[in-house]
Formats: sequence, structure tokens, C-alpha cells
Amino acid sequence: MASGRGRMLRGCFGLQAQRGSLHGGGATWGSAGQAAGRSGFSFRSKFVRGSSVTKQHAWRNQHSEKRCSSSISSISLDRMPSEILVKILSYLDAVTLVCIGCVSRRFYHLADDNLIWVRKYAAAFRSKRSRWKATSVEETATSLSLLSVWDKEDGYWKKEYITKQISSVKAALTNSLSPVKRRTSLPSKTKESLRISGLGWTIILREASGKEHIMQHSNLSVNDNSVTVFWHDKNWPHVDTLSTLDLYGATPIFMEQYKGPNTSCPRWLSLIEKYDLSNLRKSAMIGCDRHVRVFCVNPGLLVGLWQENGGLAFVMANIHSHGLFERSIMGSDTIPYTLPPDTTFVDNYPDSMTFYGDKGFQLHIDIHGSKTYFLCSTFHNLFCRRAGINNGYVKFLMINLKNNREHLPLVGKVGLEWRTDCLNGRIESCIVVDMTLLDEDKKPIWYVSSPVCLRSACLPDFPQPAYSFEYMDSVGGVCADLGWFENTDEYFIVRLDIYLSVAKLQQWFGRQ
Repeated sequence: MASGRGRMLRGCFGLQAQRGSLHGGGATWGSAGQAAGRSGFSFRSKFVRGSSVTKQHAWRNQHSEKRCSSSISSISLDRMPSEILVKILSYLDAVTLVCIGCVSRRFYHLADDNLIWVRKYAAAFRSKRSRWKATSVEETATSLSLLSVWDKEDGYWKKEYITKQISSVKAALTNSLSPVKRRTSLPSKTKESLRISGLGWTIILREASGKEHIMQHSNLSVNDNSVTVFWHDKNWPHVDTLSTLDLYGATPIFMEQYKGPNTSCPRWLSLIEKYDLSNLRKSAMIGCDRHVRVFCVNPGLLVGLWQENGGLAFVMANIHSHGLFERSIMGSDTIPYTLPPDTTFVDNYPDSMTFYGDKGFQLHIDIHGSKTYFLCSTFHNLFCRRAGINNGYVKFLMINLKNNREHLPLVGKVGLEWRTDCLNGRIESCIVVDMTLLDEDKKPIWYVSSPVCLRSACLPDFPQPAYSFEYMDSVGGVCADLGWFENTDEYFIVRLDIYLSVAKLQQWFGRQ
């Protein structure tokens, strides 16, 4: 892997050698795994006799074939000169060339030939001037410029071609992400951007021994302010052998040749988050049904284990829409992309100000399952007095338990749906909460998408059955109480508090 081939395998997901027959019913290209284990590809040609020959001729042919078996034509690609192989590879498209480079070390270097890639680069990214009819002088200049190709190291023009392709994908995404929702200031065309870019998500499960298991997402659900991604498979590694799980965004390098989520075209990986699974069973279980138990690993990861044998059933990741495409595309395979700090420097606030914010904050909260929405609400003009600061957090009182007019109903029967290849179910004690806190200029100051657990609670002066959920991280948190009203057969949020760290506010406003 020190040659750089492992780097391409890590950065490109789903590379496979292309199969294609030669001379009709002749031999075919082998798969990538088979080819790497053999000395090379080989073609064999046989001459089939007609059915009208006599028995004598057949007997003579049988013995002559035995005597001349060594003369049967056998051509191995590994024995062919590199110049001829490069000429053959020059007729392949870019996707196939990248795949061929994963077959063996020799083909990796052959497929990096600068002359092949500089021609593909010129054809794909042709300048406006090159569209004019070339004169003899221009043709001569072009032929002379090819001499400089050999001055570059091997693979230079391949890297330039792929870099240009990635830039075109990012440019297309920038245009599609420009419109934002007025209510939340988040991208309004998430589905369209996913379709244009072909963006998907991949997890790499690593065992303590170092063995890796790469899995592309099975399906996903696009919510108003987040994306829920699912992975399920029949051949999961045993959970006790796993040490980490890495979540990546996987984007096709060649966007114009992207056909669908199941394509095997090369992709580059962008690390989003690393999760520690070594002590998964010791983590807090947030729900269960008769088939699975689910564990939450912050931020936003849900792991389901079978009740019967404790093996992996499914993995679900919740990714907030703010910075979704930047984090899924701009990072590398080892370092996640960090959103640039967006601070609001304010110098004209009076020292006697008794609350944080000038025009007030705004909160948008969604409560949903994997595909079903239960609540979608926005709170405006949020303030907090200095007396509300406790343990380094500012408290915003959203819904008061004693004010019935503020209570909000949840539509439908709450719970989290899950699905695998063979079974599906619903966990009633688990929901997903998406929160986006905006400042007075409608810039996201805190955002989160995470599963939470509904636990039984006892509320003062509240006779109905009650439940609560909470979430807390280093930036902010939420605490909520739900009441069950049997006469209407629905849940109501009867108390809702939002917390934001003082350190985050000081950094955001640029002042103490």
C-alpha cells in the first residue's frame, strides 16, 4: 500500500474491474479480486472443427491437438510491452481507468500515464479558444506542448483531472445550495442537491485487529432540518470485535457518469465523525422492543443490537442540515471538515443589559421518528436575564408547565421505526429531536440532531402520566416534559427548556 494504491482505494469506494467479453464468446476480464491474485490476464483462442468431418479426420485432429497442445496461442498481458498496454488503456474512459488501476501494482502505474490523462483533461475541460478550428500553427504548438507532459511525475495529470472533477461537483453544489429557508436559514433544496451530486454516506467498521468493513448506506430519509441515514446487512461483524466506527460522506468523482446510489463508480471520502464502539454495551440503552435493543453514541449515532444473540442489527446516523454538504464533501479521509467560525462582534451593547441578545433569539424544533413527524414548531424573541445563568449555561424558558396555552400537541403515536433486510419494528420510547437556535441575524448559533429516550417522570400538580427527555453537550442542551392525555389520546409538551453555554455566547458575540 506504500505505493499510493491504498490511498486511492481508501479515497474511492466501490472500485471494481470492468467486465467485458473479447471476440464474442471468448474469454472475459476477471474480477478485480481474482485478477490481483493471478499473474495477469490471459486470452486463449481455440479453433472449433465443423461437425461434418469424418471419424478419421476427427481421430487425426485429436492426436494432432495432443501433440501440438503447446502451440495453442496463449498471450498474457503481463508479458506484453508497456507501450502496447498503454495504447490499449488509452481507449478506456476515466472511470474504467481508475478501476483498472486497482487491479495490480503494474496496472496502477500504467493507468497513471500522463499522456493518457492530459488528453482526457484537454477533452473534458476544453477552453473556449480550443473550440475554434485549429490551424496548422496551433496543431504544431499543441504537439510541442505534449513534450512537457514527460516533465511531470507519474500520475500528475490524473490528479489534475480528478481535482478538476471534484471542483466541478463543488461548484454545482454551491449553486444548488444558495436558496435557504426564511424560517431556519438552512438549505431549501437538500433533495435536489443530493440528486445532483450523487452524495451518499459510508461507514467503516474497524475491528481491534485492524480489519475494516466498508458499507454504503442502505437507504436514507431527508427531513426538514436533517438527514437520517440507515445501514443494515446480513453479514455484520460481531459487535464485540469492533473498536471504532467512522462515518464518511461518499461523493462520485465523475458526476456526469453518476447513475444511481448502487453504482460502483469511484468516490472520494470525507470524514464526518469518529465513534468509539469498544464499550458499546456499557453505553446507556435508550429503547428496545421484542427484537432489538438500541444504544445512542453521541453525536447522533444509533446502534441496534439483536435481542437474541447480541449481534449488530442496524446502524442509523442523524446529520443536521447545517453544513451537511460541506462536512460530507470538503473533508479528507482522515481529517473532518470544520465549519469556519461565524461570530457576531457587538460593541454597542450597554453594560447594564440584563439579557443576552438584542432582538432576541429564535428556535426551531422538530420531533420525528425515522420517517414520521410529530412536531414542527418555531419560537421567536427568546431572551434570558442574567439571573437565568447557572453552571455556565444560559436557560431559555420556552414552554411553562403552569401555562396551558403554551402546551403543544404531538401528532400521532410517537416512536422510532427501524428496518433490516428481514425484520422491522418500532421503538415507542425513542424519538429524534432536531434543534436549530438562530441569533438575531438568523445565523445558526447552535444546532443538533440526535435520538433521545422517553423516560417516565413525576410532575408536580400534573395528574396525567408524564414522560421526559433530555439532551446535553458542551454547547447546549434541551429538557422537556411530555404529558399523556387519555381523553384526546395524544402527547403534549408541557415544559420545554433550552440551555446554551456562556462560553459559546461570549465567543459568538466577541465580548465577555
